[in-house]
Amino acid sequence: MKTYMPKGDAISRKWFVVDADGMVLGRLASQVAAILRGKHKPTFTPHADMGDHVIILNADKVVLTGRKLDQKFYRKHSGYPGGLKETPYRQLMQKKPEFAVSEAIRCMMPKGPLGRAMFRKLKVYSGSEHTHQAQQPEELKLVGGK
Repeated sequence: MKTYMPKGDAISRKWFVVDADGMVLGRLASQVAAILRGKHKPTFTPHADMGDHVIILNADKVVLTGRKLDQKFYRKHSGYPGGLKETPYRQLMQKKPEFAVSEAIRCMMPKGPLGRAMFRKLKVYSGSEHTHQAQQPEELKLVGGK
């Protein structure tokens, strides 16, 4: 018996809309990363981009549990000595909530060219409006609200 390997034209992609209002950031990120990879499909192949497109709305209403707003930091380094910059998540969620959500999802994706191709199918908005009505996205209910 031969193993089924889907070809590029045989992959069907859907569009899903996720309302992140009141959802926990980590649970949202792990479930969306699985959808972007295509792990919810029976034809999942680890070395191919099988995932669907995901639109996340209300990114500014995502919840971090415990005292993570004050204790968790977003860190980036310029590559030069003393070039570490830290931003608390409370400040990051006030200024750029879309970036905080997309960064949590990006860190859960595979590293390399395949992971970057999968990550491009994610669209994050801080409000409840999006510009992808033409794709006719379906509403997707995820588990993980507080």
